[in-house]
Amino acid sequence: MINFEEEIKKFHPSLEVEDAEEAIYNQDLTDMADLMIKVIKESKTRKQ
Repeated sequence: MINFEEEIKKFHPSLEVEDAEEAIYNQDLTDMADLMIKVIKESKTRKQ
């Protein structure tokens, strides 16, 4: 049978996941709100 307490003691988080998390949080990512603001500003400058 599986001894869950022993298995939990052996568990170590994957370094790849931690590295990916840090890389994602450290990037300045453009979201939909940023894209919409850019499109509206561009459309206003084209109309003038």
